[in-house]
Amino acid sequence: MYKIILLIDFAEDYSKNLLKGVTKYSREHGPWVFCRMPLFYRETIGIKGILQWAQEWGADGIIGQFYNDNEISEIIKAGIAVIAQDFKERFDEIPNITGAYHEAGAMAADYFLKKGFTQFAFYGFKDIVWSRERAEGFENRIKSAGYSVHSFEHTKAQSSELWYYKPSSLSKWLQSLPKPIAIMACDDRQGQHITEACRQTGIRIPEEVAVLGVDNDETICELSDPPLSSIALDAEKGGYDSAKLLDHMIRMGVAGFYDIVVKPTQVVTRHSTDIYATNDHYIASSLKYIHQNIDKNLQVDEVVRQVPLSRRALEKRFHTITGYPIYKYIFNLRIEKFTQKLLETDMTVFEIALDMGLSDSKNIARQFRQVKGCSPSEFRDKYVAGK
Repeated sequence: MYKIILLIDFAEDYSKNLLKGVTKYSREHGPWVFCRMPLFYRETIGIKGILQWAQEWGADGIIGQFYNDNEISEIIKAGIAVIAQDFKERFDEIPNITGAYHEAGAMAADYFLKKGFTQFAFYGFKDIVWSRERAEGFENRIKSAGYSVHSFEHTKAQSSELWYYKPSSLSKWLQSLPKPIAIMACDDRQGQHITEACRQTGIRIPEEVAVLGVDNDETICELSDPPLSSIALDAEKGGYDSAKLLDHMIRMGVAGFYDIVVKPTQVVTRHSTDIYATNDHYIASSLKYIHQNIDKNLQVDEVVRQVPLSRRALEKRFHTITGYPIYKYIFNLRIEKFTQKLLETDMTVFEIALDMGLSDSKNIARQFRQVKGCSPSEFRDKYVAGK
């Protein structure tokens, strides 16, 4: 029965999902005994103090957030298997729970480009790997499309400063940006900073500023006003794979270790990005109707009835602005919603189809395969821990 120390932030959804994966592996291959060690131990007793406690307890392994401290070598020398959640930068001497950060940035860029935006910005930290690489992925994809990116490096305010209640460098930056603009925040916390600053300065979301975070932390996303769209990550699978690696390291040693890469799965759209960047009132109205009724087996004729245009005229304007025929836009959005339900619920394909107002589950499964290159069950197995 392994003894494992967990030194991570237990308040974040990302870390909670990692823990779900770790405990799932433990139930299947353990059981293991866990010691939940609050993060402030890292600051108060340091690496040497953590090592001393681990040795007294007889710990076999540690999964934790560490500063990039050279003293981590002390834990390695002691023969304790350790995996780091990349808190600031990746370690070279031990495996990291890291992320496909460039991929997440590119996913955000593609999402905004498909929504018709031509002005873009990134809000984050340059001195933290997960923010810096998300910014690089975002900017590279935007630049390849022929556009540029405004950027703002967030610096934490003093604890005594309630920055969102008075003018700040962030609010001034937001006011200076061209509108409408699409902003990727490095994570959901910074995304909520943007929605708060916009609310205090009278900037309309999503009409003037569309905001997208990362992590899909539901508490933060729903606390945001308006609710924050976010990129979901397969953190539970990352936790499961980390536990599997830790098991191997305890049994076989640390030779040949590798990083665990948590990949982005999809964009979860909420109100902060639920808009298409167009000045065409009829197209904006059509898009709003599509998004509001996508769970009702929506047909093109229903969309056409919402505006005083012929089907041919609407189709032409819709394709010019969005790059898609109406049916194709509905199709893509339906697959996006189907994917979200597939990953976030335990419903069967048949149940998801009924929930979306579709009578033919085999048809939606066939369409899903056309887009994703695999069946819904294969896709779920790929992104759900332990599958």
